[in-house]
Amino acid sequence: MDVDGEENLGSCLSSLLDNGSIESHRYYLARRTVLEMLKDRGFAVPSCEIEFSLEEFRNKHGEMPDVDELRISALHKDDPSIKVMVLFCSQNIVKVNVIRAISAMIVNKDSLSRLILVLQNKITNQASKTVELFPFKVEIFQITDLFVNITKHELKPKHQVLTDQEKENLLRKYSIDEKQLPRMSQKDAIARYYGLEKGQVVKVTYSGELTQLHVTYRCIW
Repeated sequence: MDVDGEENLGSCLSSLLDNGSIESHRYYLARRTVLEMLKDRGFAVPSCEIEFSLEEFRNKHGEMPDVDELRISALHKDDPSIKVMVLFCSQNIVKVNVIRAISAMIVNKDSLSRLILVLQNKITNQASKTVELFPFKVEIFQITDLFVNITKHELKPKHQVLTDQEKENLLRKYSIDEKQLPRMSQKDAIARYYGLEKGQVVKVTYSGELTQLHVTYRCIW
């Protein structure tokens, strides 16, 4: 290859490199997935926030984002009384003092329905027990679990969460009890993505060259 060709190749490869910080990229990917997750759960999330580019994110939050500025609050579209808050934790181990600080920071605890904590390190057993004392549901995700939206993977079947009425109609149609439905663990990645509770039912639609169109239902257990 001639010199010009090598220079052109080097230029092309360099254009694919991310010259920004790894830290900002990690926060960007995780925050985008969280926003998509909230939208899929029915919360009012502006599309412009989800469509934020990495460059725009860095222009706003810098190369070393302040976790407090990444906080998200959203209300459910169908029921504004349902409020969720998302907090990103620093790279340190999450100890009891961190959880207590979070509790003190949340002023109107009665108005909050759910809290999502995004961790970058492990959480101690004592801190986990302290979380359980919160008066609302608390979900914990590792930031690495949020780099990719698992529901967008081409091999993943489509999941649709049934309403209480749709669940009742399904059970009545087949004259069965929810315990007779195939199960999905509440710890399953899909169940965690949608924040599902025990007893909720998910419609799973498979569509591929091998499986073709196939529908089944899973009850969260």
